[in-house]
Amino acid sequence: MVDQPHLDEEALAELQDVMENEFGTLVETYLNDSKERIESLQKAAADGDADSFTRTAHSFKGSCINIGAPRLGELCRTAEQAGRDNRLQDAPPLLAAIETEFRQVTDAFHRLMARGAGPA
Repeated sequence: MVDQPHLDEEALAELQDVMENEFGTLVETYLNDSKERIESLQKAAADGDADSFTRTAHSFKGSCINIGAPRLGELCRTAEQAGRDNRLQDAPPLLAAIETEFRQVTDAFHRLMARGAGPA
């Protein structure tokens, strides 16, 4: 996982081509939804709700992979498996890693958007 980039430039280039002028909106929606998913994961872990934790991690994993955030997607895959295995005691370090990587992804997206990323 360490050798994976925070953002998959190739996947993002394809998304930019498909989304054209809506790419920025897609990124902002992803970032906002991700904040909510992290909060949902924290709540599910605090409540001991492995089922909700698993579903949220699964959904978050898919959106990360689709947007081109492979490291974050892999962390969500690990969280999903912990939920499936009813190992919520593993949640705190996983959530800390997810939060840290999400900050990296957010910063990378902001840098990408600041340099005028969009359709060529």
